[in-house]
Amino acid sequence: MWGALAIVAAIAVVALVYVAATWPDVGSLANTNPTTTAFIERYRASQREQGLPDRVAWEWVGTSVVSPHLKRAVVSAEDMEFFQHNGFSKAELQAALKEALESGEAPRGASTITQQLAKNLWLSPSRTVLRKLKEAMLTWQLERHLTKRRILELYLNVVEFGPGVYGAEAAAQRYFGAPASALSEHEAAQLAAGLPRPRRWHPGVDSPYYRSYIEEIQRRMDVAEFLWRYVGGERTSPPAP
Repeated sequence: MWGALAIVAAIAVVALVYVAATWPDVGSLANTNPTTTAFIERYRASQREQGLPDRVAWEWVGTSVVSPHLKRAVVSAEDMEFFQHNGFSKAELQAALKEALESGEAPRGASTITQQLAKNLWLSPSRTVLRKLKEAMLTWQLERHLTKRRILELYLNVVEFGPGVYGAEAAAQRYFGAPASALSEHEAAQLAAGLPRPRRWHPGVDSPYYRSYIEEIQRRMDVAEFLWRYVGGERTSPPAP
């Protein structure tokens, strides 16, 4: 019995040492941009397994040159409390559960933008307890070491907007032939609406669920006037009646 316990303890120690040795340097993201992400590498590996090119469209841009409409659209779609919470949102979980019950196909997850950033940068899409624990720890570190503006900048630059299309600039160029700085409200809503399932939902896709979600995001943007204080820019059209 004691021998078995010793083996289990040794395995646990080795596992902890490995986790500590491979744990990301979260604080460094305050001043440096990632050169790749876990999700990008997973996409590339999948492409290679299929004998396909593993090149991705990805171009980094600062948040100051991203259209304020896209910032508003993404926050409205993914995490309306982003600028108020500490990385975790009870309201987001409740809203996602309500949508899942009503539609049978929830258009967004329960994770905050910070949680999704942690997952995209370092983790897998799995829903194991261990993965969720890592996500929670990394989320806490991101919120502790980075500003909200920096977290949003990172998210807008690494999230997938379509098959092999990562970040706002690559998405704007791919779908609209324009830089991310020039996106209109409707174009921004189209990009944000694809975030829950970017391989299936993106500009050019004819899906009633996708179209409906675009309209929903635009309604949220109209209501969320307070977001203008956080994203910069000026309103270019009157609020919806």
